Amino acid sequence: MKLELGNFYVKEICFGDNTSLKDGILTVNKEEALAVVKEDEHITEAELYIVSPGDRVRLVPVKEAIEPRYRVGGGPVFPGVTGDLMQAGNGTTYALKDMSVLVVGRHYGGFQDGLIDMSGEGAKYTYYSQLKNLVLVADTDEIFEQKEQQKKNRALRWAGMRLAEYIGAAVKDLTPDEVETFELEPITKRSKELNELPSVVLVLQPQSQMEEGGYNDLNYGWDTNRMLPTFMHPNEVLDGAMISGSFMPCSSKWSTYDFQNFPMIRRLYKEHGKTINFLGVIMSNLNVALEQKDRAALFVAQMAKTLGADSAVVAEEGYGNPDADFTGCIVALENAGIKTVGLTNECTGRDGASQPLVSLDEKEDAIVSCGNVSTLIRLPKMETVLGELESLARDGLSGGWSNDEILGASVKEDGSIIMENNAMFCGDQVVGWSVKRMVEF
Repeated sequence: MKLELGNFYVKEICFGDNTSLKDGILTVNKEEALAVVKEDEHITEAELYIVSPGDRVRLVPVKEAIEPRYRVGGGPVFPGVTGDLMQAGNGTTYALKDMSVLVVGRHYGGFQDGLIDMSGEGAKYTYYSQLKNLVLVADTDEIFEQKEQQKKNRALRWAGMRLAEYIGAAVKDLTPDEVETFELEPITKRSKELNELPSVVLVLQPQSQMEEGGYNDLNYGWDTNRMLPTFMHPNEVLDGAMISGSFMPCSSKWSTYDFQNFPMIRRLYKEHGKTINFLGVIMSNLNVALEQKDRAALFVAQMAKTLGADSAVVAEEGYGNPDADFTGCIVALENAGIKTVGLTNECTGRDGASQPLVSLDEKEDAIVSCGNVSTLIRLPKMETVLGELESLARDGLSGGWSNDEILGASVKEDGSIIMENNAMFCGDQVVGWSVKRMVEF
């Protein structure tokens, strides 16, 4: 399987008469773009904004981030989701780099929604402050979700994907600035030299805990709660097979943009043939019942052993209950003789004194921490807010609250805020973007 990503680097975004890319300047016809958004009758209001690094802008509640792309030769950017089912990870896809489409709600922030600051102290907590962003701020008539802590955000999320496809089509007839090639030899056809290198498999545990449909990450449109651990080519992940869901406190989430650009996959590719033999990806799942967790761990370990893995990297999306899946998977791999490194965040409480993971085992002796979800963050008033700042001040938004007997409300009268890291949009970046550092005391 061979994937060619043709990259177009975006230096600036502006609105104009025709949606096009020239000399790094992306021009967007706002009227046409909003028409694409409003193809869903559930979208009741929508507006587009442009924000860039350094802007005095705060965005909340942020629902999703997507990289604009175009599939050369036809077909949806997200097979099984925005169009017919087809093979991802093979062929050529064009990508607009250094930018994203951000989807922001209006009045109904929920458990899984987050915050982005484009400048100041808050900008360092999220990767998306570094990008040029086309921001869709929209509201819907999905009444059944408006008072729920947990929302599916379907209309908004799908509108973001349609918008990203519309923007991506602007480069369909252009020549990329560069082409990246991602290709792995079939496992049984690899050279003697490659097979002598340490073999590594990447185990991903996307969010899949909700038994009701509409919340979980999707694999080719397939609800990941319904799947068993599945061997996938890494190109599929990079090429639109995986879609972010609408479940998890936001700092723990993997956005669709994260899947499209998964840094750990790119890093393993970089080392392939040099220091390691990269076997591929085992896409696992996260369940609630202990028996389901144990079953998934056994499947992962058997699959990795059968593939001939010497070592594994395991990454979980989320924390708390999923820690048991994460721990169980690592232990099962270690029991199979496969040396394993785990990537995760922690929930050690606001004072940092609590147990970092719900489930621990002495065989978990190589864990990379991406930070504490409960860390308190204080940020000054921002000049402009896109969305609705008050959404952070509701107990339904994880990491924000309406009142605390010591700290008061998350949103202060002067517009400054206090919140837990939980509410920072994709802030922990277990996928590999993280710029956090450990400090030894």
